[in-house]
This record gives sequence, C-alpha cells and structure tokens, in this order.
Amino acid sequence: MNEGIVPDTQHRGLIAQLPQVPRDLAQLARFDRPIGWWLLFWPCVWGVWLSGTGWQLVLVGWLLLGSIAMRGAGCVYNDIVDADLDRKVARTAARPVASGRISRRTAWVWLAALSLVGLAVLLQLRWQAQLVALGSLALVAAYPFMKRITWWPQAWLGMVFTWGLLVGWTALRSDNWDALAAIYAGSVMWVIGYDTIYALQDREDDALVGIRSSALRLGDRVKLGVTLFYGAAMALWALGFWLLRPDLLALLTLVPVAAHLAWQVVTLDPGAPENPLARFRSNRFAGLLMAAACFVVGNA
Repeated sequence: MNEGIVPDTQHRGLIAQLPQVPRDLAQLARFDRPIGWWLLFWPCVWGVWLSGTGWQLVLVGWLLLGSIAMRGAGCVYNDIVDADLDRKVARTAARPVASGRISRRTAWVWLAALSLVGLAVLLQLRWQAQLVALGSLALVAAYPFMKRITWWPQAWLGMVFTWGLLVGWTALRSDNWDALAAIYAGSVMWVIGYDTIYALQDREDDALVGIRSSALRLGDRVKLGVTLFYGAAMALWALGFWLLRPDLLALLTLVPVAAHLAWQVVTLDPGAPENPLARFRSNRFAGLLMAAACFVVGNA
C-alpha cells in the first residue's frame, strides 16, 4: 500500500498522479472515495424529484456540487477533531492529518475553501431552502463527538447525511410535511443500516481505543440489526409515499429498493474482510433506485 492510502480508498486515476500535497488534500476531503458524496447527494435528488416539478437538472447539478464540497468539508473537520483517535486505528492511521503529512492549520484553510464552494451553492437556493440547509450545521459540528458518548453515532450520521432531502424539497415546495417527515425518518434508518455495515471494518480497533458504534453494540446480531433498520426504512418510505400519493403504484416503486436492501442483508458476511465494504458501497445503487421511485411518485 502506498503511503497515506487507507485500505478502503479508491485511489487511482487523476488523484494518484497529483503531487504529494494536493494528493493529501484530495484524500483529506475523500475525493478518492466518492461513495460518500453519492450517499449525501441522493437524498437531495429524492427531495427534488418528489416535488413533482420535473427533472430540475440545473438544481440537481448545484446540489451535486454542494454534496461533493460539503462532504469534503465534513471529512476535513472530522479528521481535525479525530486525529488522535485516527492514529490508533489501523484503517485510519495513515490519513493526512493523523499521520502529520498535513498540519491542522492547513486542514482548517482547506476546510474554509470547501465551505466557500458550499456557500456558492447555498446562494443558488431560495431563502426557505437556505434556512433549512443552515439548520444542518449544528448536527455536522456535533457528529465527530457522537462516537465518544453514544453507541449509536450512526443515528446522528443518518440525520446529517439525509438532510439534503429536506433541502431539495424546500428548494421547490413548502407543504406535505407529514409525508416528508416519514420519508426523512426512513432515510435515517437506511443510513443507520448501511453505516453499521461500514463500521464492521473497525470493530476490533474501535473496541481497543474506546470508540463506540452500532456494529459493536449489536455484536453477533449485526445482520438482525441491519435487517430491522432496513425494514424500518422501507416501512417509513412506504408511509411517506402513501401520504404523498395514496395509490398502489407509489408502493410498487419501492420494490426494487427493497429487493436490493434484502440482497445486502442476505449476502452480508460480517467476518469477511471485503464483504462489508462492498455491501456498503452498493448503497450508491440503492440511492439511485430510490431516486427513480421518487421521480415516478412525484411526476408520473
């Protein structure tokens, strides 16, 4: 493994060709691991396409840029806060701040630059959506500390990573909050499920250094736990779709999503080195399937 490349990186292509410092900054923002911004981006799309206003490709493009920038900013902030813990975990010890290749001061400057991109995206939204987007900042700031005080930091991450659903919706509409609340709650359950799968990679190291996670809390019942979280997600999504559009078609659109999440659970092997990471990454496709369902429910 090259210096500074964590085991779950997708380090290749342009990023691999960069000089050391730009490469470290790209890794600090997780540009080498695009799954994160995909998972942040899809709920934004869900909110836009559920609104019944068509493709809205310009808005979706801005939200994609915002997802990439703000996911990067969140990762930089997380690595600044968690540098001491990261040094104690094999998978994260080589991260740029934890390893000392990037100073905390440089990391803060990089965080500010990424935040300015996020601000440019924010200014493209109507004021209602701007207020909703700003409401996520407290959640984002608190997230790195959740693993120190609760066994369920994945629940907090769920609130953060699906906030874009509320932003995408309020960029276009300000009604049907009962339906949106159900879909948002389901989205949080989805994140708890997939991030529990992700946390399986670190269980031994996390236990040694005192980091808490749902994967540790569930122990040998991880598959059952993920099943319950994904089941709750599907139930809440179905409720939200029904409140928005009470017909059978709305529920049928969720069948492909349910099938994919069921495949994840059935094929999950918590003890295999690569299996949990592959199942986690497959949620990019789950997000796409849910986006298609949202478009049909909102626009058909």
